[in-house]
Amino acid sequence: MHRKPLLLASSSKYRHELLARLGLPFSNASPNIDETPITGESPDDLALRLAESKARALAPLYPEHWIIGSDQVAALPDGTLLSKPGSYSNACEQLARSSGQSVIFLTGLALLDANSGALQTCCEQFTVHFRNLSAREIDAYIRKEAPYDCAGSFKMEGLGITLFRELQGRDPNSLIGLPLIALTDMLTAWGRNPLLEP
Repeated sequence: MHRKPLLLASSSKYRHELLARLGLPFSNASPNIDETPITGESPDDLALRLAESKARALAPLYPEHWIIGSDQVAALPDGTLLSKPGSYSNACEQLARSSGQSVIFLTGLALLDANSGALQTCCEQFTVHFRNLSAREIDAYIRKEAPYDCAGSFKMEGLGITLFRELQGRDPNSLIGLPLIALTDMLTAWGRNPLLEP
């Protein structure tokens, strides 16, 4: 396939930093989509739908680009979704519910050729096994990192690692919001191997 400019369909500084690691030039724009779950929709279907929707939302504005969409859903064992907490009290509640639990993070990824409509998608699963956390530990963590804009109320790339007893998954970058291993596979399939770029 003909190489196209890359567009990251996100205003997230975390995803921006992750994509920059691949060393490819890219721009970014924020898509405006409805992220409300559909009744009966599974967490993995939700993550995939939102990732694809983000890419497609920008396609009319960037018709010559390859557009990268990504979205993350976190779920407790009982199926309860964990969103970005937005506040101290919500973060406390989420971490208290996650304490001693195995939380599944599902990161949807879409790579869309806006011109041809060609699309690659995948859903990367990563399981986080939380330690048993005391109220004092939860309070200290939140006050130190203020993870109010992070699904699950932690920052994997920071002090959040101290909350876990074990991590299971192919790509820890997916926890931060962009599965770089899967994205590299997709780009390479379309002829853009980051290692072989000039």
